[in-house]
Amino acid sequence: MDHTGGSNGEVPVAVDDNAATITVANSRFNIAQCSSSSCNQQGTNKWATLLLAYKSLGVVFGGLVTSPLYVYPSMALKSPTKDDYLGIYSIMFWTLTLIGVVKYACIALKADDQGEGGTFALYSLLCRHMNIGSITSTTSVNSQSSLSYNNLHQGFEKPSRLGMFIERSLIARRVLFFIAILGMCMLIGDGILTPAISVLSAMDGIRGPFPEFSNSLVEALSALVLVVLFLVQKFGTGRVSFLFSPIMGAWTLTTPVIGIYNIIYYYPSIFKAISPHYIYQFFSRNGHEGWLLLNGMVLCITGSEALFADLGHFNRPSIQIAFLSLIYPSLVLTYAGQTAYLIKNPNDHEDGFYKFIPKNLYWPMFVIASLAAIVASQSLISATFSVIKQSVVLDYFPRIKIVHTSSSNEGQVYSPETNYTLMVLCVAVILIFGDGKEIGNAFGVVIILVMLITTLLLILVMIIIWKTPPLLVTLFTLVFLTLETIYTTSVFTKIKQGGWIPFAISLILAFIMFGWFYGRQRKLQYELTHKLDINHLKTLISDPSLQRVPGLCFFYTNIQDRGEGFTPVFGHFLKNMKSIHQVIVLTTLRYLLVPKVGPDKRYVVKPLGPKGVYGCLIQYGYADSVSLQGDFVSQVVCLIESFEGREMGDFREAVVHVRGKTRFYVSKKCTRFDRFMLGFYEFMHSNCRSGLPTLGVPLQQRIEVGMLYEA
Repeated sequence: MDHTGGSNGEVPVAVDDNAATITVANSRFNIAQCSSSSCNQQGTNKWATLLLAYKSLGVVFGGLVTSPLYVYPSMALKSPTKDDYLGIYSIMFWTLTLIGVVKYACIALKADDQGEGGTFALYSLLCRHMNIGSITSTTSVNSQSSLSYNNLHQGFEKPSRLGMFIERSLIARRVLFFIAILGMCMLIGDGILTPAISVLSAMDGIRGPFPEFSNSLVEALSALVLVVLFLVQKFGTGRVSFLFSPIMGAWTLTTPVIGIYNIIYYYPSIFKAISPHYIYQFFSRNGHEGWLLLNGMVLCITGSEALFADLGHFNRPSIQIAFLSLIYPSLVLTYAGQTAYLIKNPNDHEDGFYKFIPKNLYWPMFVIASLAAIVASQSLISATFSVIKQSVVLDYFPRIKIVHTSSSNEGQVYSPETNYTLMVLCVAVILIFGDGKEIGNAFGVVIILVMLITTLLLILVMIIIWKTPPLLVTLFTLVFLTLETIYTTSVFTKIKQGGWIPFAISLILAFIMFGWFYGRQRKLQYELTHKLDINHLKTLISDPSLQRVPGLCFFYTNIQDRGEGFTPVFGHFLKNMKSIHQVIVLTTLRYLLVPKVGPDKRYVVKPLGPKGVYGCLIQYGYADSVSLQGDFVSQVVCLIESFEGREMGDFREAVVHVRGKTRFYVSKKCTRFDRFMLGFYEFMHSNCRSGLPTLGVPLQQRIEVGMLYEA
């Protein structure tokens, strides 16, 4: 079985129409396991890491390093003075240092979930360490599973008191789930707004030498550029990053050089503003007005979340090298140069980037800035693909097509539906809210909320998983929660001036995710309530009227084994068809709350009691690609032969894959809430992708069995 992905490697949500997310608990049984391929992992050498660091310039850091395009223009400055500019630069310097260097580069990147980053990865990491598998019940639904991944939780230390409290409290688990969902929705909102504001700000530079260019023309040109950008996403992160990295490298090197020129020419002593004393003076002098200006200053840290969210596309050393050696120094020097220029030209802040470029370099820098703005969009587009994939695999989002675009890096993925939805929304934001300041206000809300959510989850990771000393946790909490809360209060004053846009986007996404998750949980609860126990299964199988025909049947189910019983769809199938193959394999696909499952833990096969009936558990992490093509059948047959004590060569030619296709029957006894939510779920379910086609099962081998579940 091929686990490396490839240009056509799709990742499904489930093999069964009834599948739902399940966390696998510790197993108390020894079971037969089979590896489909050997796992050969080689450490990357320093040159490979440097190459990855170079490629990350074109994917991870685009949003962050191009922020000088729109930070000063987004500030509502009124007759600023030299001291005001020194205070602003001091605030931006310490924001970049504390949030960019300390929080993300030094702390957040170490909180990866086996190579995957982002708020959803933090959530799954916490759930795994606290043994949280469901937000709808007080215990995991499969706590007695005999077919399970028996090494998943081994080696974990006893959870802290906070972790034990969250495990026991349904409300606490729901709050944690809501925080993770909100963070993911906000990051997707970031993926919509970053391309819009970056490209629009760069294209606006054409109005400098050509004032006759109207806003509408600039907006149309920006929309066209974005359409082209989204159309090339199908070629994959690797190819796109290799093409984009030289552009971002040129931007990263030229802007600080111009910054140094401006520092020398306009204000050589600009770096005295590094002293926090200038921050104190700024707020003492400006008071409430200075606090309101923070909603523009926060844009200096735009794209910092991509450092963490794009971790699966690269690795920690490569991102740290690129950020600390190139990106951070480039931003410090570029903002210093802009500020030095504005100190001598205080009224040019509305075009704070293009005005600080020397006239003889204007057009070369316009070209580089325009190309860099396009590249800047890539960081959040790639991050959006990653978080959508994570949520789809964990069954918190309707099934969509996920394609692995790299044979060597599982984290590099592409989703056509996500890509074209982002394209439409980005173009709509530009054409409807063409004013860069309104988009900037919306952008500020997204940026600060994503950072705040990451901080909250990192605090939980420190306490529950890392067992960080209380003094360090308190210090981290005071510094970052205080800093980000102050920014949040300022940004929220712009809700009416465009700040509502990300909330509207997030509300729609959260509603979709909750509706999907609610429907999946209701189906799971129905199956557990009406499950087919082992004794009933033996009775049905031994019924003389049931015909056994030669062949091998893979019946896909979400619940199975002695602890849970079997899906009611299987009993429905036996009672009505009165015919079944001689060998039945009740197959369950389980996504674990880990990024990847080793090939030696992939398949678990066990006899279930009745003659010819076996249970098969296929285990995957949310960063694994899944396919039943190749030697999957051969591997399972190999294990069954070891139990049967005979060869089953004839059965390999008569294989059928059966799944349940269930629907809710919503009666009048249901509440209005249930009728609405389950109706919405059925609408999504009817229009999303099916599980079996995404697994690569041949069309002629697929059978669907319909059944109504009474809500």
